[in-house]
Amino acid sequence: MAKWNFIIDVARCENCNNCLLTNKDEYVDNDFEGYSAPQPRHGHRWIRIDARERGSGSLFDVAYLVAFCNQCDNPPCMRAAEIDAVSKRVDGIVMIDPIKAKGQKQLVAACPYGHIWWNEELNLPQKWSWDAHLLDAGWTSPRSEQVCAAGCLKAVKWTDEEMQAAAIKEQLEVLKPELNTRPRVWYKNLHRFSSEFIAGSVYYVENGVEDCAKGASIVLKKDGIDLARQTADYFGDFKFDGLEPNSGEYELAFSSGGKAKTVKHKLKDSVYFGSIKIA
Repeated sequence: MAKWNFIIDVARCENCNNCLLTNKDEYVDNDFEGYSAPQPRHGHRWIRIDARERGSGSLFDVAYLVAFCNQCDNPPCMRAAEIDAVSKRVDGIVMIDPIKAKGQKQLVAACPYGHIWWNEELNLPQKWSWDAHLLDAGWTSPRSEQVCAAGCLKAVKWTDEEMQAAAIKEQLEVLKPELNTRPRVWYKNLHRFSSEFIAGSVYYVENGVEDCAKGASIVLKKDGIDLARQTADYFGDFKFDGLEPNSGEYELAFSSGGKAKTVKHKLKDSVYFGSIKIA
């Protein structure tokens, strides 16, 4: 049957916080019987936006990662719960019962993503359940998707087969796949947040005049193996993205108009080389 999933495009998020504010508007001081107790005014972020900066100098980017309960198909919180305080609906949404879960602070530590919050006043673990009360009332999507001005949030109700096909086609990823929690939140362009890049600008000197090496060939190598190849743009710029952090030494082989140059770099974080002269 069809189940709820969220697709989040990291490259689109502009950190407007509309999703977070709407979540606060929906849940702070509001009690939805059978679904959730009121979210406290301070301290809880059932929708969280993390920021990451990469690069340096004139090539610098910032990515924002929208994160919330993954509604895992293999949820650690359910295994940690007592008296069936956590359940999984047939539509994929994981629910924390606001009555049965009282006093069960172990659920906070059970979530490896940090998306279960402790309400000290109510003695209750809480999280966002994708506006299940609204979906059950006939809403076609959660409020957070509807207010996302950048279009980076997309809620879909698909079969598992449809979701897997979309994940392959759009190169979607989940957070911490090694945990085998089987999240229902999928990320597009996750490399903007989780990976590193090597970039720079190539130029040459001819008759004493410097010029951008437009069309120069740049090959990225590692351990003698060609990993990727690019052609410098009009300004001589290039950028190899999606590289693993702390992944060892890379070699850049530049060539243009019979000129060539090789640069080696041990990658730790994203690096911008600036201007590189092809000898």
